[in-house]
Amino acid sequence: MSLTNTSLDNTSHPGGPGPNELVPSRYAVRVGDIDVLVVSDGVLPLPTAMLAHNIDPSVRATWLKDMFLPPDAYDWALNVVVVRSGDRTILVDAGLGLDPDLHLPRAGQLIKRLEAAGIDLASVTDVVLTHMHMDHIGGLLVDGVKDQLRPDLRIHVAAAEVKFWEAPDFSHVSMPPGFPDALRSTAKRFVKEYRSQLRPFEEEYEVAPGVVVTRTGGHTPGHSVVRVVSGGDRLTFAGDLVFAVGFEHPEWYNGFEHDPEESARVRIRLLRELAETGGLLVATHLPFPSVGHVAVDGDAFRWVPVFWDY
Repeated sequence: MSLTNTSLDNTSHPGGPGPNELVPSRYAVRVGDIDVLVVSDGVLPLPTAMLAHNIDPSVRATWLKDMFLPPDAYDWALNVVVVRSGDRTILVDAGLGLDPDLHLPRAGQLIKRLEAAGIDLASVTDVVLTHMHMDHIGGLLVDGVKDQLRPDLRIHVAAAEVKFWEAPDFSHVSMPPGFPDALRSTAKRFVKEYRSQLRPFEEEYEVAPGVVVTRTGGHTPGHSVVRVVSGGDRLTFAGDLVFAVGFEHPEWYNGFEHDPEESARVRIRLLRELAETGGLLVATHLPFPSVGHVAVDGDAFRWVPVFWDY
């Protein structure tokens, strides 16, 4: 398995980072014969209370201090992946897009960063959505994006997810003000805009050879993960099942989880699987590029980032 901080096909492309791109925004991994590119959509500044709302705040504060993180708010990474298997180019999630009402100007970078990586939107054959929170679908709602996509684009999403957003339940979340309304309206707009291209699946679907999306539930009823397997190599894109605190404290409830108890169960099950197989993990809100392994650590787990390969 090789890793290199280049574009998807390891060649240079025009339209590289501009003067405001002060940090790398893409990282390439080869999984057997399949290319995976992690692309940063930017960061979301969110309250640290979102990390866990089922514990004493002092316990959360201690963890933040131990991690040298600020006590009140910090930047959550927002990662997307592009997978190339055979003649299929698959975009997994689509970032935040542009929502001026939420004042999150440091996210929503995906479209320009795909361009900088030399990835033409017209080359994307499939989109897989881990779920329909706005920071996973918003990039497809940016003005002009749909016109650049193929008319035969297939958007794979769990049927349970589409059903959930018809009348979403926010009774178990702990989100900042404004987020439930924004999430609800963005999901509704997305389904209206892309209904004819949706390809709902029930439990599992092979999008391309070696690329399988599987519904896990938990975070949302239709939340899904994408497993990439080729030549004995394995990589799992876990979406929002695992946050930075979730290795040491997988039982902590994240504020965006619609069913936090089920989320904790699913998270522990996935982390056990990854620790056993040794496969790579990538997740939406782990620090970019978020490529690493999971190890068992007592009754919990430990995150082991891969060494950067330049």
